[in-house]
Amino acid sequence: MGEVLILVLRSRRFIIGAVLFLAVLTFGVIGPRVADRDPFQMAGGLFDPPSDKAILGTDNLGRDVFVQLMYGTGTSLLIGCVAGVVATTIGVTVGTIAGFKGGFIDELLMGVTNILITIPSIVVLILLSVAIKSRSAVVMGVIIGVTSWPWTARAVRAQTSSLKIREHVDLARISGYTTAELIVKEILPYMLSYIFMAFILQFSGGITNEATLSMLGLGPFQTISLGVMLHWALLWEAVRTGAWWAFVPPVLFLAVTSFSLMLINAGMDEVFNPRLRKS
Repeated sequence: MGEVLILVLRSRRFIIGAVLFLAVLTFGVIGPRVADRDPFQMAGGLFDPPSDKAILGTDNLGRDVFVQLMYGTGTSLLIGCVAGVVATTIGVTVGTIAGFKGGFIDELLMGVTNILITIPSIVVLILLSVAIKSRSAVVMGVIIGVTSWPWTARAVRAQTSSLKIREHVDLARISGYTTAELIVKEILPYMLSYIFMAFILQFSGGITNEATLSMLGLGPFQTISLGVMLHWALLWEAVRTGAWWAFVPPVLFLAVTSFSLMLINAGMDEVFNPRLRKS
């Protein structure tokens, strides 16, 4: 563990990504708690430019863009986190069972997984979002998560198929370990690094998918997210009118968040992939 920590701290990609992500996380979590106004409170007129009253100007309804950016960042991070947890949990569960059991169970689970992969996830996301009447941030995260797990399941299945024939697993099996004990004690611990990286990718994908759905008008109800901010900016033609402050900040935060998560993932890959580490 100590050696891994040293390697992580030596990874410039991981450090830069972690610093950027912590900055975004701090802004989205602490910002709303110290904000001096509600994100739905009017602070000026229609698309007022940045000023002392609103440092990032106002949106189409005269609301403070900077305050909305704080609340929107927190909501998008929450949705991404929920989506990452749900997708990773389902993917790891399905992939581990399929890879460890093999035979008919493997063919059945991978058959379902392959079918879901062939269906464009955005289509399923749109249909589910339209069908659900109340879309809270958590519900949005769950919707995104249950449509994003197949690729993780396939990768975990391959890892599990390789691990289950290792000597330490055979020794544990001879010692009388049950299937559940073999998976929990002898399989999953050897995949923790991959599971973490899979979560990071699902986290990033969840934030991006939320923004896509929100720009289509299928975002969370009665709350602000980065995607919702972009939806209103596009709907009220902020780009055409030159109100850059209404769409540039959320786009920038989406880009920085995704970039930081990709750097964290690349840094972890450096740590656990000797070939990349040597290069």
